[in-house]
Amino acid sequence: MMPQRKDSTVTCLRFILMALILVCTPALVAAHGSGQHVLGVVTAIDTVHIEIKTPKGQSVSLRLTYKTQYKAKNLRRTKSSPQVGDRVVVEAEKDDSGLIATEVHFSDSKPKTATP
Repeated sequence: MMPQRKDSTVTCLRFILMALILVCTPALVAAHGSGQHVLGVVTAIDTVHIEIKTPKGQSVSLRLTYKTQYKAKNLRRTKSSPQVGDRVVVEAEKDDSGLIATEVHFSDSKPKTATP
């Protein structure tokens, strides 16, 4: 009789483990979101859209909104918004009308030169 109880305990533990995995998996997938990343160089920008040329030569147009956040890194200039020629990584979400930029990470097109 003892081996049967051990088998039922192992079966119960397996069931609990599988149930836990099934419950947690959707939360892990949803944590990443439906976002997309666009990497490239700004070819055009205004108050409502930004166009980026990717390393493969494709042109990607994204909408900008009042919620779009800009994050600068290694700028040589004082202006804190991206300009034509800047390198960018844009985090975007897709909707019915296309891509909407949520965050724009950007830096100057040329790296900073070291000062002696």
